Amino acid sequence: MSLFPEDIQSAAEAIIRDFTAAGLMISTAESCTGGLIAGALTEISGSSAVVDRGFVTYTNTAKIEMLGVQEQTLLGFGAVSKETARQMAQGALFRSRAAVAVAVTGIAGPGGGSAEKPVGLVHLAARSRTGAFIHRKMLYGDIGRNAVRLATVKTALEMVHSLLPD
Repeated sequence: MSLFPEDIQSAAEAIIRDFTAAGLMISTAESCTGGLIAGALTEISGSSAVVDRGFVTYTNTAKIEMLGVQEQTLLGFGAVSKETARQMAQGALFRSRAAVAVAVTGIAGPGGGSAEKPVGLVHLAARSRTGAFIHRKMLYGDIGRNAVRLATVKTALEMVHSLLPD
C-alpha cells in the first residue's frame, strides 16, 4: 500500500523505470512540499538507481546556504517566485550528480497568502544538464494544505518526466 494516491504512484513508477533505463539520476529542491517529491520517488522499489538527493529548503537561509539562491533574488522577488524556483533548480542540479532537478516553492496554506501571492500559488522549475528548462506557475486555489502539496508533487513529477532526454 502506497503513502501516495494512485496517480502520483504511477507517475513516480514511470520516472523510476524510464530514468533507470536511461541510466540517469534526479535531484529535488523542495520548500512547500517538504520532501514529498523525493518521498514519492523513493516509495518505489529501485529508486536508489535514480534518486541522487533531495534538498528540503523551507527557509530563505536554507535556500541560500544549500542551493546558492541569491539573497537579492529573495529580497527582490520573494521566496515564492519564478526567479527563486529557477535558482533552486539550478542549485539542486549543480550540487548533485543528477541529470534533472526539480524545485518547488509556494504557499500551501492555510495562512501566508496575500492578494499578490494567494494561498495555492506554487512556482515549479525543472532543469536538465542539457540546458532544458521548464517553469510552471500554478494557482491551485485554497483547496487545503494537503491538496496543494499533493497537486504540486504530481505537477513536479510530470515536469521531471518531460525532461527525460530522448
